[in-house]
Amino acid sequence: MSWVKLIIQINAAHAEPLSDALMEQGALSVDIHDAAANTQDEQMLFDEPGEPSGEIWHNAEVSALFNRGVNIDEIICNAATRAQLDHPPGYRLEHVEEQDWVRLTQSQFDPIQISSRLWIVPTWHQLPDPAAINLILDPGLAFGTGSHPTTQLCLDWLDRNLRPGVRLIDYGCGSGILAIAALKLGASHVTGIDIDPQAIRASKENAMRNQCDASAYCFSAVENTTGSNIQIQKQADIVVANILANPLIMLAPLLARTALNGGQIVLSGILVEQADEVKQAYNQWLDMNSANHQEGWVLLTGTKR
Repeated sequence: MSWVKLIIQINAAHAEPLSDALMEQGALSVDIHDAAANTQDEQMLFDEPGEPSGEIWHNAEVSALFNRGVNIDEIICNAATRAQLDHPPGYRLEHVEEQDWVRLTQSQFDPIQISSRLWIVPTWHQLPDPAAINLILDPGLAFGTGSHPTTQLCLDWLDRNLRPGVRLIDYGCGSGILAIAALKLGASHVTGIDIDPQAIRASKENAMRNQCDASAYCFSAVENTTGSNIQIQKQADIVVANILANPLIMLAPLLARTALNGGQIVLSGILVEQADEVKQAYNQWLDMNSANHQEGWVLLTGTKR
């Protein structure tokens, strides 16, 4: 079986109306992405909670998948009318053959080496170094496969700084990768917290897959990320939060009081240009530093006074 992919370059104002119109014309799926992706003109977008959403790329590309044999010219004309375009847009076509999508997806995720002793390995791969600390983790619905710079920055910091026996809280635990890494590196207990129940399920499953001691971890969901209605009963030697800058700023009082005096806070998900604002939010409780950076993202750390 095969399909035909219709690809249209369009400005941002018309991208979403055209996408909706193509779905009405029988598209099996529609995708909007940056027409300049993987070039020097690629436009990076970062939406955060508390900020207006809906921004898309200035020069967008709409891709729609159809069954073979459809009348593309008729679809284009009808969709253009429905989207209130002045005239039918130009387009190009690609043919999509049936593939083993599971194997194709798996081929995009190779083992990731964080350090000489720490690896992230999908379940379908052999261990590159059986003697290393191997985090067995598959891509899933929760954030945290180890491929993103923000996660790698946190893992690298934990690998270099975590002392055996410490207690750690991972706020916004996602897949549980940081909490599980902490256990593997010698933490005595970890607590993972997330707004998404799916993330909590994923964290528990990943902890079991990595044969973590069930008495050494606890994962639980909270109702919101603002910190206004959240009470964390425990304190920890290390509090790590890999979220985004705006939630980290809002959570500053909560995360600060969750760290023990003399304890450390590790913050990620912060663009380099956002670092000073995040530091300022925590300075009244902690001595803050920029610990490392990677691909435009920065890792901040602080020691509780």
